[in-house]
Amino acid sequence: MTEKEKTTEEKKEKKPVEETVKEEKTTEAPQTQRVAQNTVFIGGKPPMNYVLAVITSLSASNAKKVTLKARGRAITTAVDTAEITRRRFIKDLKVSNISIGTEEMPAREGENRTRMVSTIEITLTKD
Repeated sequence: MTEKEKTTEEKKEKKPVEETVKEEKTTEAPQTQRVAQNTVFIGGKPPMNYVLAVITSLSASNAKKVTLKARGRAITTAVDTAEITRRRFIKDLKVSNISIGTEEMPAREGENRTRMVSTIEITLTKD
């Protein structure tokens, strides 16, 4: 037998390796508040990303209103998003409600006191 035949014969004789299957742990997500379908949470992305989300939300579900929620530094982006959407894209969109508030955030590592963070909710309604 040649060496090539020996190696192929050895491969055939080897038993298949047992594969260990890890059991998937099903962990439930912690209970959180239910979020309305027509809510857009504003963060650190450019305003046009959120404008697209607002337009999609209004057109996909035939909804009459959408709510923008932001806190901290993202408040300016939320206002920009509302104004860009209203002035450039959907002319019959009106600001029906604006609510502002403050949330108490837990202290970061190394800090010993809680922080107060401003929040805003802007509700846009389509006529």
